Amino acid sequence: MKTDLYNIRNESVGSTELPDEVFGIKWNPALVKQVVLAQLANKRRPWAHAKNRSEVRGGGRKPWRQKGTGRARHGSTRSPLWVGGGKSHGPQKERDYSEKVNKKMRRLAMFSILSKKLKDKEVKVFDNFSIHAPKTKILASTLRLFIEPKKTKERFDVLLISNPEDKNLSRAGANLQKTKVLTPTTLNPYDLMKYKNIFIDEKAIPVIAKHYAIKK
Repeated sequence: MKTDLYNIRNESVGSTELPDEVFGIKWNPALVKQVVLAQLANKRRPWAHAKNRSEVRGGGRKPWRQKGTGRARHGSTRSPLWVGGGKSHGPQKERDYSEKVNKKMRRLAMFSILSKKLKDKEVKVFDNFSIHAPKTKILASTLRLFIEPKKTKERFDVLLISNPEDKNLSRAGANLQKTKVLTPTTLNPYDLMKYKNIFIDEKAIPVIAKHYAIKK
């Protein structure tokens, strides 16, 4: 599969070969949805927690003797029946929200997204997408050649898949809103779906094909 190749000045400089097993996959929305939701669930950390009677402070002494007072028997003022007592059946921070997704499903979901975005003209391949210094201002001016950001904020809505040896790009993109830089070995379905445009350095393509290859 061939696609146009561009330089850093947004000029077409020929074409490049893309692996069909990565960029020629049929769109599978059900699989993509399942994998993305599982990825978000795996990031979720339980924060809601209600203390039970063993965690509430106080209540060590029996409030009154067991018999002879005419009142109901109680062993602790931190019982769920008392004001200031523990909570029965409340949310616990030990809850696990994670979902299991095997490697094959995750890999096929990523390939499906890349194939769909390539078909929709949302993927661009560059012969060398790099900047000479790790400066946000330099990267922003470069991205303006391809994407017109909103007037109020520098929001380019782009995911950059860089050359594995390029360190400047990731540092420069850290402060840009709706812009993210990933190496070819750290791709994930959520980020591929989150950003409208995907810019790929040509040197990253063989790394993607090799790293995510299906081992027989």
